[in-house]
Amino acid sequence: MIIALTIFWGVLTSSQVSAQMEVNQPSNSPYEKINNDRKPAPLPSVRQADVIWEKKLWRIIDLREKMNQPMFYPTELIEDRYSLIRLLMKGIEEGGITAYDASADDEFRVPMTLEQVREAMGATTQKTMVRDFETGELIEKVYQSDIRPEEVKQIMLKEVWFFDKVTSSLQVRIIGICPIREYFRDEDVNQENVMKRQVFWINYPEARQLLSKFDVFNPFNDARSMSYDEMFIKRYFSSYIIKESNKYNNREISSYAEGQDIIRESERIKNDIFNWEQDLWEY
Repeated sequence: MIIALTIFWGVLTSSQVSAQMEVNQPSNSPYEKINNDRKPAPLPSVRQADVIWEKKLWRIIDLREKMNQPMFYPTELIEDRYSLIRLLMKGIEEGGITAYDASADDEFRVPMTLEQVREAMGATTQKTMVRDFETGELIEKVYQSDIRPEEVKQIMLKEVWFFDKVTSSLQVRIIGICPIREYFRDEDVNQENVMKRQVFWINYPEARQLLSKFDVFNPFNDARSMSYDEMFIKRYFSSYIIKESNKYNNREISSYAEGQDIIRESERIKNDIFNWEQDLWEY
């Protein structure tokens, strides 16, 4: 009986201390912030019979551009703020979203394990020779390097543009997100040759639940931010087209154009879509 009372008193005291610590936890805000339980806004349903035109596009969001920098920062976790790549990694690590092998294709066919994702993000097993202080001999030491999210400098989007005859409107749906790393090989001491790697593909509809819960930093007003999902849906980013669906195995623009011609071809594709919609109307 005495032992049971002692255990009960210990549990009660521990609970009171924990509750008191939560009450006394310093706040970073002058007002109480409501827990973020937002859900992605539902998109209008579309029937195949109502789509009279469709085009797949692939575009690049360069995170070094001023408009896109809120997706790149913070490079380290600050309060509840996440960069886009850290948020995607959080979803993968917690099992909320699935990563697909970018080296296979962009059709979301080959799932990746967490270990494969971490390796693609730069967390590889390294070997080095160190000297044993007791024997004085060189021995091999194996260590695991951490992921390097700051190396993700670009984001590729796969999207579908289509015309819905019911609403008489040109609409777009993002299908996938693919982070792109820019890094140097370990043996490249002078860091002269930049390597690029498509890390993984994420199916955007699957990731919307996570993206809707975290905000993109608003440089003009901390109290008025939009979620990552809202940012993508409302198209608040700068990008350029690198590929369209075509008969040549969906080849990229860079495979048949160089220099300024790549930019002109990208603009041509964008203008063709705009003009296609305008040509449907009579004024």
